[in-house]
Amino acid sequence: MPDRDLTKSYGRSQFVAKLRRFADAIESERAFTIQVSGERLRIPSNAVFNIEHERSGNQQELEFQLRWPSKAA
Repeated sequence: MPDRDLTKSYGRSQFVAKLRRFADAIESERAFTIQVSGERLRIPSNAVFNIEHERSGNQQELEFQLRWPSKAA
């Protein structure tokens, strides 16, 4: 699988809908599937969650991150 690093922007209602589906999956300890720029991603229920805050000059950024191992090809 080739490396990939991208950012996809969503409107408020789309973002809220994705967060709700994701929160429901986490709460139920289920895997979560999401499509980002044409690629379907399956986040397993045992993914590691963290929150990252960055500050640089007059900008701040908050990232909700999930990490899980890739399956071997």
